[in-house]
Amino acid sequence: MELSELYKIYLKHPVVTTDSRNCPPDSVFFALKGDRFNGNLFAESALEKGCAYAVVDEWDKPQNPRIIVVENVLQTLQKLANHHRKKLKITIVGITGTNGKTTTKELLAGILSKEFNVAFTQGNFNNHIGVPLTLLSINKSHEIGVIEMGASHPGEIRELCEIAEPNIGLITNIGKAHIEGFGSVENIVKTKCELYDFIREHEGKVFVNKDNATLNAMSEGMDRILYGRDNADLFVSGTLSAETPFLHFDWNFFEHPHRVKTHLVGEYNLDNALAAAAIGKYFGINAEYISKALETYQPQNNRSQFERTQNNDLIIDAYNANPTSMKAMLDFFAKIPTDLPKAVILGEMKELGSIAAEEHRKMLEYLDEQSFDRTYLVGGIFKETKKLPHAQVFETVEQLTDELKKNPLKGHYVLLKGSHSVHLEKTIPFL
Repeated sequence: MELSELYKIYLKHPVVTTDSRNCPPDSVFFALKGDRFNGNLFAESALEKGCAYAVVDEWDKPQNPRIIVVENVLQTLQKLANHHRKKLKITIVGITGTNGKTTTKELLAGILSKEFNVAFTQGNFNNHIGVPLTLLSINKSHEIGVIEMGASHPGEIRELCEIAEPNIGLITNIGKAHIEGFGSVENIVKTKCELYDFIREHEGKVFVNKDNATLNAMSEGMDRILYGRDNADLFVSGTLSAETPFLHFDWNFFEHPHRVKTHLVGEYNLDNALAAAAIGKYFGINAEYISKALETYQPQNNRSQFERTQNNDLIIDAYNANPTSMKAMLDFFAKIPTDLPKAVILGEMKELGSIAAEEHRKMLEYLDEQSFDRTYLVGGIFKETKKLPHAQVFETVEQLTDELKKNPLKGHYVLLKGSHSVHLEKTIPFL
């Protein structure tokens, strides 16, 4: 089937699903394949559950007018999404970065929604499947799209840009993550800056943190807007005012000062908030709306969250971890003024490849210099690296929860930080 014909079907049935367990009435099911699943096997089931059509690339059964056979389902999904994006003719903001892209996306969507009908990436659906699905969720009523783009290997941001065709770009920062897929920090920089490359080629605009030397240099000569800290000459500038542990900051909007008290924890979130504020200001959102959106945002999914239990005060940032984000969070946690003794629960940093042992060793050396009351480490790699006096090491989070059941932690200020696959959130009911 030609792409134009498939697009006509999509316009009549503009809800797309790739999960045969979730088949909204009159939707179109795309039968994706992976190492452990084959969506083609569930095409008929998707039709029975309510889908109007199923798009497959393996079919040896009798012809069915509701089964659309293509050469490659994933490529067809991506081409359809790009075709739809071209028809939309709206501004698309593309956001990538090692840390902070999901939080910045959520903050920006909240700000822009004060004046516009905004479509934005749900959750962290930011890969070669999630980006097309986000684009296909946009309809004619939407006025701006905010698309989060993640990458775990070289060239991936370029591929996502070719699909989404962003007019405006933001790279939050660049750090050590997914080294296993990238091979080197240099490749991470190159891949993230593929967003700049695309925007440059298509004469778009980028928003750049003036305080980030790498991004500042990589965007030189582009049509760019600068934001940052403690610099009144920038388009948007902010100054940290308090961490209680919530982020409070001051920023100026055309000479008028504003105090913002967020529900985010972590000083590094100031850069995310300023980035969102800068793009919001560019789109004409007034300062009161920007500030209110930043203040009302409630972090979720174990990202930069504060929780008070019957026993402890918790800072939960256990959705992702790499050397950059873990060091930033530990620095922040160490500075929080409190009368409570502090405990840290750190999970292994995944996907670091050849630098994994070295980076975990550095993290333990840093911890050795701190005066935390308790230290719990989860992950086999901690047993292979330098031993940390007074730290308890566990292979799995289940072993840690067993320890917390036997010897409960009470009256502490506790930081949870680790990669998502370690599942540190499982310890929360025991804290």
